[in-house]
Amino acid sequence: MENKKVLLGMSGGVDSSVSALLLKMQGYEPIGTTLELFAGSSCCNTDTYIDAKNVCKSIGIPHFIFNYKEEFKKYVIEDFINCYANCKTPNPCIECNKHMKFGIMWEKAKELGCNYIATGHYAKTEYSEKYGRWVLKKSKAGKKDQSYVLWNIPKELLEHILFPLSEFENKEQIREIARKNNLKVANKPDSEDICFIPDGDYKKFLENNSDIKPKKGNIVNSKGEILGKHTGLYNYTIGQRKGLRISYKVPLFVLGFNKEKNEVIVGEEKELYQKEAIVTDINLLLVDEIKEPMQVEVKTRYSSKMAKATIMQYEEKCNTEKMLEEQKGKETKKDKKIKIIFEEPQRALTPGQSAVFYIDDIVVGGGKLCHGDTFLINYNT
Repeated sequence: MENKKVLLGMSGGVDSSVSALLLKMQGYEPIGTTLELFAGSSCCNTDTYIDAKNVCKSIGIPHFIFNYKEEFKKYVIEDFINCYANCKTPNPCIECNKHMKFGIMWEKAKELGCNYIATGHYAKTEYSEKYGRWVLKKSKAGKKDQSYVLWNIPKELLEHILFPLSEFENKEQIREIARKNNLKVANKPDSEDICFIPDGDYKKFLENNSDIKPKKGNIVNSKGEILGKHTGLYNYTIGQRKGLRISYKVPLFVLGFNKEKNEVIVGEEKELYQKEAIVTDINLLLVDEIKEPMQVEVKTRYSSKMAKATIMQYEEKCNTEKMLEEQKGKETKKDKKIKIIFEEPQRALTPGQSAVFYIDDIVVGGGKLCHGDTFLINYNT
């Protein structure tokens, strides 16, 4: 007899609450859990716990709270800080999904005798006869599809993941189910901010929780000419135009950073476009390796449009690695990378953000954009 026990991650919001209801209606045995990750965050506070517990009580399923604050700090907070310290722009939800929701929560599920874990994400898992394996796919939710932030989950876990909302096209459908079943969270607003920075001020968070502090330096163009002063590299992001306080003959945008010289590099908008990119921290779901160049579509931000591209294994060391070798006087470890060649140049590709590869609606895999072979980090080497 199939084990239909499911550990469901619950945030106290309408998506995970309706997921609990749907799982029970489909004959599963859901167990609700809320992970205690960061005190005062939008998903870990007294209201969250009460809402989740009340929903579970009304549905007639158990609910547990587990404290994983130390693990969250190690895997998510420290990565967030480290990225900004190294001129990258992180997406903490992706690290949280990998390590917490589809890492630690799966281990807890097995302890509780569950065969599945579930979340309220808008995505889909299914077995593909064509590829002979379980795959991660887009949901039917269009712009609200969340497969982009799930590329980093372990592929061996796909057959144990349930996404009850995969067939719904919009949030109003979910709220209507909640209202019809008298769930008190039916009209609860969504949380849009980074959960551990509910006020949205990531700069203040970095200053209060790390060694990252305001440090003035030069704003330069790609020729190294000084055009102004900045207030700290972490205060800027690639593609930024406002707040540079530079008077120039044409509009200027942040192109990148030179960490060693504490410089923000700016240029004209046309300089923001790149046709090639390198990604590292690779996780492949549809294939085990990229043996030959593969035609895919790529998303480089959650809200960005798909872009046609070719991906291939990349063996060479990039300029950043070579620069580190010169500084340290020894050879650095060469990590696996994938090179993306876009059909059309892409605007403001940002190190630290994820590039996710798709064939049709199936996630091939993904990786994180790195500084690669552009001039942005070390323009004068």
